[in-house]
Amino acid sequence: MQATNRMESRRFLRRSVWALVALSLVTVVLAAIIGTGNDAGTILSIFSTRFLGIFIEAVPFLLLGTLVSGIIDSFLTPDDIARVVPRNPFLATVAGAFLGFAFPVCECGVVPVVRRLFNKGLPMWVGVTFLLAAPVMNPVVLVSTYVAFGFGPVLVGRFVLTLLVAIGVGLVFALGAKPQDVLRPRAMLPVMGGAADALPVTARKPFTTGMRDALQNAGDEFFEMGRFLIIGSLLAAGMQTLVSQEVLLALGRGPVVSVIVMEALAFLLSVCSTVDAFLALAFVGTFTTGSIITFLTFGPMVDIKSTLMFLGVFKRRTVLYLIVLPLLMALLAGVWLNLNVAF
Repeated sequence: MQATNRMESRRFLRRSVWALVALSLVTVVLAAIIGTGNDAGTILSIFSTRFLGIFIEAVPFLLLGTLVSGIIDSFLTPDDIARVVPRNPFLATVAGAFLGFAFPVCECGVVPVVRRLFNKGLPMWVGVTFLLAAPVMNPVVLVSTYVAFGFGPVLVGRFVLTLLVAIGVGLVFALGAKPQDVLRPRAMLPVMGGAADALPVTARKPFTTGMRDALQNAGDEFFEMGRFLIIGSLLAAGMQTLVSQEVLLALGRGPVVSVIVMEALAFLLSVCSTVDAFLALAFVGTFTTGSIITFLTFGPMVDIKSTLMFLGVFKRRTVLYLIVLPLLMALLAGVWLNLNVAF
């Protein structure tokens, strides 16, 4: 009972902190609008319209993503995936990049899934590939990106670049790292021989019980992720409203600087991959296409919240590699696209 009360207290504290953060952001934006000395009513109207446009378009996909996550938790087990992984290291790595279509989870949901798969004997490098690819390589993100951008260079570029980066990083780990050098002890219990401390086996639940739990988990995750969406939408709308177009154009049209800026935004905004396409849509016409593709590739792989979650599975040096390798690969690809492809 005491443990439950402590957990509820921590949950209430986290929610209160995030509410204060959101309120502070709104206050700062309003103060900046009023302090411009221009027509505050017009600026506030523009800001509100842009914020609501981003938020309302994104909410259905966030809801769909959390519902899928809840169903996975209730009705699928890690064994269902581990049994179909090829034995060949290269083929297994490629297969890991497509596991998101079986486990369509965002960057927040993928970390505990990978940890459980490691405990079920999934090869380390396959798990790394899945970890980086799944937040993009899944049907929910495919649909949301198509709705936002249609079939074109952004949709194709996002998925091709995600495959290249995820498989490339996975092969680096397959060729140059051992599980005991990469994973924290608790994430590699079958290798370490600590079966007594293993995580409990996930069993398929009866349909009625499973659907009830799936809906409950989906509701909890929706409100958990909704705060990131609200804050990300506020920041994106505020930047579009308050930052002059001259500054944005100066940053956004450079073939190199635009990619760096969008990678930084992707890391800092920490928006769920099921809805980030709608945020990226707000930068079309201001930032280069290569930088937008980089934003949509790098952000789902590595952001603030996923970095913190990585520390529960991987050793610190590995977490650094999981940040730097996708960062550099996506940066080089984005710059190359800007310099060599006419969109």
